Amino acid sequence: MVTRRESHPRLPWSRLVDEAQPWIVRLGGIYAIAGAVDVLVDRLFQNVKVNSNEVVHAHHGDPANGPGYKFLATAWSVEATGGPACYPGLDMDTAHRDMAITDSQFDAVYFEIESTLHFLGVPDVETEEFMGIIERYRGQVVKA
Repeated sequence: MVTRRESHPRLPWSRLVDEAQPWIVRLGGIYAIAGAVDVLVDRLFQNVKVNSNEVVHAHHGDPANGPGYKFLATAWSVEATGGPACYPGLDMDTAHRDMAITDSQFDAVYFEIESTLHFLGVPDVETEEFMGIIERYRGQVVKA
């Protein structure tokens, strides 16, 4: 079924969308995902609640880590939305094993992701689908 999304001149999501298309296509492809991750990571690096975890802050507190983190988050998101296998990082359990992330800190990241998607005008259906994926990783990320 083809539906018209609300129009916005600068967002890739404002076009005719064939809801039968793969999810990555409905999200605007790799460039749109990379753009969203660019905004998100900048917000995460500034989020006080996210950075209340000392291990997380040690990573986020070094601006030199931003580009690599953006690359990994983009590649992970591309795979998670049905794009090509391109994520070279550790699995979520291994990557977060020694970080002592709490439910509250996970929630802060969750809400920052959701807020970023809303800010960028990602349609509700796609936002809800992506947030469902994020929630499924809670058990692999929360370690405190």
